[in-house]
Amino acid sequence: MSPILRLTGISKAFPGVQALDDVSFDVVPGEVHAIMGENGAGKSTLMKIAAGVYPPDAGMIEIQGREVAFKGPKDAADLGLHTVFQELTVLENLDVGRNVMIGDEPVAFGGLWLDLPALYARAQHVLDRLDIDLDSRTPLSGLSTGARQMVEIARACAETPKVLVLDEPTSSLGRQEEDLLFQLIRRLKGLGVGIVYISHRMSEIFRLADRITVLRDGRHVATGAAADLDRASLIRAMVGRDVDETRHGVDVEGLPVALAARGITWRGAVRGVDLDLHAGEVLGLAGLMGAGRTEFARLVAGAERPDAGTFHLFGRPFAPPTVGAAVRTGVVYVPEDRKGQGLVLSLPVGDNIALPSLRRFTRAGLLAVPRIGSMTRDWMLRMGVKAASDRVPVETLSGGNQQKVVLAKWLSVEPKVILLDEPTRGVDVGAKAEIHKLVRKLAQDGAAVLAISSELPELLTVSDRIAVMAQGRIVGVVPATEATEAGLLDLALAEGQAA
Repeated sequence: MSPILRLTGISKAFPGVQALDDVSFDVVPGEVHAIMGENGAGKSTLMKIAAGVYPPDAGMIEIQGREVAFKGPKDAADLGLHTVFQELTVLENLDVGRNVMIGDEPVAFGGLWLDLPALYARAQHVLDRLDIDLDSRTPLSGLSTGARQMVEIARACAETPKVLVLDEPTSSLGRQEEDLLFQLIRRLKGLGVGIVYISHRMSEIFRLADRITVLRDGRHVATGAAADLDRASLIRAMVGRDVDETRHGVDVEGLPVALAARGITWRGAVRGVDLDLHAGEVLGLAGLMGAGRTEFARLVAGAERPDAGTFHLFGRPFAPPTVGAAVRTGVVYVPEDRKGQGLVLSLPVGDNIALPSLRRFTRAGLLAVPRIGSMTRDWMLRMGVKAASDRVPVETLSGGNQQKVVLAKWLSVEPKVILLDEPTRGVDVGAKAEIHKLVRKLAQDGAAVLAISSELPELLTVSDRIAVMAQGRIVGVVPATEATEAGLLDLALAEGQAA
């Protein structure tokens, strides 16, 4: 079958970096062709060239055998190539319908004004056709990130595309939304749509992909049928080495309890949680979206106050009124949304790392700038942050390096209890392995680590024990060496009866 989209010999350079070097790629009608690689491998750049966002420095783009040269994304869309980027582009000040139909709004009276009844009807038809349970008149500002992602996908599929590019589409979705997306992908595949799927999650890749292409350092490394590849071979292709995924299992019996939660309750999202976190262990916290994991972590961190229940920190009552108060007692929270809550993107790397430590470096109202610079550069070195200097804006770093900056920022205050919420979301397999190694080292050095993750393989790899939440309750705690993905998922789907 002839490719519907073919990229041949694509090269692209940005100041100081060769993002792509002679890369070729194609997708045929009715297939899911996955692209994998570490952050900075060139995956998103390649697809932005295909989508008309960037012009290639060299190479050729063909759609249905005809060479094309895009002046912008609209040219690509007019030829049936639609892209859902990792960073959402929906507009919060508009409702669902206007987002779905943006750029193709029906007008009345010769274009004098929008035909709103027709717009909402057409948008609702698109949503219903895709089995997306949203009302076209719902304001976008009130929707979850996952629901906004589905609106973005609906916009791309308002007219059945010839090629649909999905860049990390499940990074903000819950399990039900993921299942809906996968059903949609299979439906579009059956209609002959060529689908390009970019993800770091191997379970998704093997579930969906017909072919897999691996990029490394801007170059094409391998392309093969998904059925002929396995997890280990993909990891080797992506990072150029084997990655240790050994399980761990510290015996917590002899370890002191760093944090004890008893009867913690908050607004129906957290209901009577009893949990012990020991110094020197990594306790994984599993559960479906909405199970109450993040809410529990925020209660520990002082971002919210529980309605009932108590915390004890190393045997003493612990009720921080603010996040700052929790930090001063040695409890830090690394949030799920690193860009919105974990970093100030416009500031340099060093300034981001130094933020919670400024008080230590202030004398008579003056900052000891040389000491701050020395501290931040030391943490960059310890964390393996790849950046030209500590003065480059953090927004220019890859996702993995941004996450290392967030971790450096909080580890620099020498915490006793570390709460990690989705610590490797959007991070490539190489950086993920480095972060896992760091988390294990923190526990070995005596810190108590609570790691929340939606990726069960990650929890099985990094944790000593795994607690599972369902409907706001702890429904089980399992040693990681005895746990299985199926068993953890079975607990997560429980009716919320306390274990």
